[in-house]
Amino acid sequence: MDLSSYKRLRFFGCHLNSMACKCVALFVIALVFRAALLSTFPGLGEVVQNGIVVTHKGSLSSNLELWTRKDKYLEVPQIVWGLNNQKIAFARACLTARMMNRTLLMPSLSASLFYKEIDLLQPISFDKVFQFEQFNSLCDGFVRLGRYSDLLNRTQVFELQKGSGRKWTTERDLDQLREFSGEQYDAYEVIRIVGKNPFLWHDHWPVKDYAKVFDCLVLVEEILKEADKVVSKIREMGRKIRNKAQFSQDTSNSKSLSSLPMPYVAVHMRIEKDWMIHCKKLEQRSNISQICSSKEEIMERVGNIVGLKTPMIVYLAVADSLLEDNLILNGWKEGLLPIEKKKLGVMGIYKKYPYLFQSAIDYEVCLRANIFVGNSFSTFSSLIALERTMKMNKMDITTSCGIDVTWPSYAYNILGESNGPQRWMTNMSHSSLRAISYGTENISC
Repeated sequence: MDLSSYKRLRFFGCHLNSMACKCVALFVIALVFRAALLSTFPGLGEVVQNGIVVTHKGSLSSNLELWTRKDKYLEVPQIVWGLNNQKIAFARACLTARMMNRTLLMPSLSASLFYKEIDLLQPISFDKVFQFEQFNSLCDGFVRLGRYSDLLNRTQVFELQKGSGRKWTTERDLDQLREFSGEQYDAYEVIRIVGKNPFLWHDHWPVKDYAKVFDCLVLVEEILKEADKVVSKIREMGRKIRNKAQFSQDTSNSKSLSSLPMPYVAVHMRIEKDWMIHCKKLEQRSNISQICSSKEEIMERVGNIVGLKTPMIVYLAVADSLLEDNLILNGWKEGLLPIEKKKLGVMGIYKKYPYLFQSAIDYEVCLRANIFVGNSFSTFSSLIALERTMKMNKMDITTSCGIDVTWPSYAYNILGESNGPQRWMTNMSHSSLRAISYGTENISC
């Protein structure tokens, strides 16, 4: 066929060399290409495959393509223990559901703090503590939460018994998850994992995957407003003290300074009787001497933070009911003004809530501090350091060594510069969350 024959070809009644027809042809080619692309990479958006509604999600830790099915669910046991143990357990449950290509049914948390008296635990719905819709919005395409009201209940629930004991290795656990992610279990709308609390499950995911889930956890407005009140009280007290110290200075300068948010230091002070017993035993078992810190050591190291300006309010986050030492407000370096809930006049805010809410308020207060100082073997401190590291990373700050940074954290149980606490940024490249879940002395800036 010669060139003149090609010129006589028509496309949908148009000559091929017609401008309008060329546009139509390009449009049709684009549609064909898109259809071919979606069939090859069906994860580009939400699609229906074999009657299953799925949402594609990229992996933070691998190039494998995973799916969150909106009509297949994973149910986990009640999540228990401290606030941050519960956050880790929840994230682990989310990542397990992600690996099994299922939506996680909204789990029950525990409002009370009991370690052995399981029957005394007070279950509380996840959405009473964290914002459900906000979580799904922020974690869209990564993990997903579902409600029990979403269930169609057309099939029986399949119960999956989690292995336990020394013989139940990480490899065996991973093999089990892969097995139950297979097509032979697609007939079950719900797979229910029974056995241990998710905090005790084997860890198969890097820190970055956990961090993504933590970043989606936003406290309910009620808790955030209570934290706002506490932070406002701290800053107000700091402003009064700072104004008094600047009384002899230039009035105009004092006014300009008083209009700025007053900085404060937050110290997660672990000197409770049960903690001291625990950390002493841990030091003996692990042959590590940098876990426990006395009240005096904490005070000294906080006072030696390089560049710390005074006068400065120091908020002490400590469990009042477990205190062995009632003199935590005495002995601080001149210019450091320690306060706790009682002295701040906010005990009423805390006492009207169960343990979980009280801990969440304190967590927010510490998270928002200009400087945070904690213990690297405390889960509470470790998650705050992690979140503050994430804040710095979002500002393209990858190190706090030798420089002034926003959101600095320190570990008082490890000796750092000028006999102060060690600067602390979470290693976001770790392949597991073990260092955060169980503590470590290997921290750096």
